[in-house]
Amino acid sequence: MLGEFFDKASRKVLSVSEITDRIKRLLEENLADLWIVGEISNYRKASSGHIYFTLKDERSVLRAVLFKGNQVRQRFELGDGLKVILHGNLSVFDKRGEYQVIVDYVEPEGVGALQLAFEQLKEKLGKEGLFDPARKKQIPPFPDAVGVVTSPTGAALRDVLNITERRYGGIRIVIYPALVQGQGAGAQVAAAIRKANERAEVDVLIVGRGGGSMEDLWPFNEEVVARAICESTIPVISAVGHETDFTISDFAADVRAPTPSAAAELVVKNKAEIIGRARELTVRLTSAVDRIVSLKRERASLYAHEYLVRRVATLLNEKTLILDDLTRAMGSAFDAALTRAKGRFEALAGQLNALSPLGILSRGFAVVLKLPENRPVRSIFDVELGDDLKTRLRDGCLFSVLRGREEAQ
Repeated sequence: MLGEFFDKASRKVLSVSEITDRIKRLLEENLADLWIVGEISNYRKASSGHIYFTLKDERSVLRAVLFKGNQVRQRFELGDGLKVILHGNLSVFDKRGEYQVIVDYVEPEGVGALQLAFEQLKEKLGKEGLFDPARKKQIPPFPDAVGVVTSPTGAALRDVLNITERRYGGIRIVIYPALVQGQGAGAQVAAAIRKANERAEVDVLIVGRGGGSMEDLWPFNEEVVARAICESTIPVISAVGHETDFTISDFAADVRAPTPSAAAELVVKNKAEIIGRARELTVRLTSAVDRIVSLKRERASLYAHEYLVRRVATLLNEKTLILDDLTRAMGSAFDAALTRAKGRFEALAGQLNALSPLGILSRGFAVVLKLPENRPVRSIFDVELGDDLKTRLRDGCLFSVLRGREEAQ
């Protein structure tokens, strides 16, 4: 029996590849068009762009791959721990002999894919600070020109044009056309916002469209639009959908308007209201000025006399202070002049004293006078023997009779 079992003529030998090919055909033919639920783990995105992960439940695991080409419809980010429902076909990876699911669609379990994508992007941009109130710009109260980024054929544009014309006819409206629904619409909206900033011809931008489903409004939930709004130097009003609709653009914009019509009313003031308000303010201002003038006149009349008295007293005090300053200045000048005169007098007195005969006598000299004439004797020949003489010294006089004389040798 055992010999027959191992009979070489009757047995068919298969290669590993052949076995793998049979299994692969069997799986692909019988396990196609599968919907599978599970939790993502071992998430990895390769440099090629393909996404590899494991789908697991409480008992088993299943390898899966989402090729780059099948990610076009993917609105939200995959990641570990996310519970999903996916669609695909079971196949075998020949080189490793492993079976895996080739995924072509993924949606979150229990919540819509768009809603999850919305929450994920909102959280991401919020952490970056794009929704920070501190970075919001003020909307100008009286813009000269208003830009509108929307579909040129949509109802939103007609509403904006009708309201601006009715409220303040003549204001300049610049339209930046863009798709607002469908594939590529988000990129067009972002490009229109950037174009408005490059041209710098408007004071404020209204970005939006009319209402619709979440799928219809999705371009305004795209990251490229949110970043274009935040980068805009022109203040942006987001006006997407109806009052209950919220988009990422609403959080990124400087101001959110519930509808395009509300945005137009917000940015363009009613001309009649402005004129009426201006007239009201003019009347109030005139009345206020009249009251102030009347009050000032009454106060001026009441305080005029008192003011004049205070003013005269002030002037007298000022003049008194000036007079005191002049008196002190004159006294100082007089003292200085007296000191200078005294110095000059003493100098002259010293000079006169030096020249005075009395000054000479004080130095030991004497003056001889002939009596009775009191004539100074300048020479021995001015007197004769027996003449009476008077000799003047420093401290008194001597009287004598000339008894002889002797010439100088």
